[in-house]
Amino acid sequence: MRTLGDHLSTYASYHRDRRNIVTHFAGIPVIVLSVAALLARAAIDVGVVSISAATVVAIATCGFYLSLDRRFGLVMSALMALAVWGGTVIAAQSFGVWLGVSVALFVGGWAVQFVGHGFEGKKPAFVDDLIGLAVGPLFLVAEIAFALGMRDEVRREVERRAGPTRARTVAIARG
Repeated sequence: MRTLGDHLSTYASYHRDRRNIVTHFAGIPVIVLSVAALLARAAIDVGVVSISAATVVAIATCGFYLSLDRRFGLVMSALMALAVWGGTVIAAQSFGVWLGVSVALFVGGWAVQFVGHGFEGKKPAFVDDLIGLAVGPLFLVAEIAFALGMRDEVRREVERRAGPTRARTVAIARG
């Protein structure tokens, strides 16, 4: 089984340009919310409880996160719960509003992602490995932890394997 370091390092190797990482902080949460909204309408009743496809997918994804790392997994579980809640609110709207908002969020989120990968000059990680779709949100949580000086051992491993992030350098012409 691949470790937290394996997943984050592989994902990070597609995301070393800081502008790309910044676009992911906008695009990934929007995509997660849109998927939760799209899946929230598909539900089955189990006794007095209605369980949506969004809930099932979130539970499975959180199981994956928790199997990699307890601390990151708990943070991801809270964030996934918020996404399912937000998706459920969107899904409770009329059919047209639900579909329009969900699709607009999905398309908009991916548009932002592809702008970021234009900066990076690399394809998205999920093109080579679909697990990248689940690792993306975890990568953002890890990046926040790293910025706050937390989980330095994980940051060091990711940077050792994927390299440090970089800012675009601009040559200034002197006249």
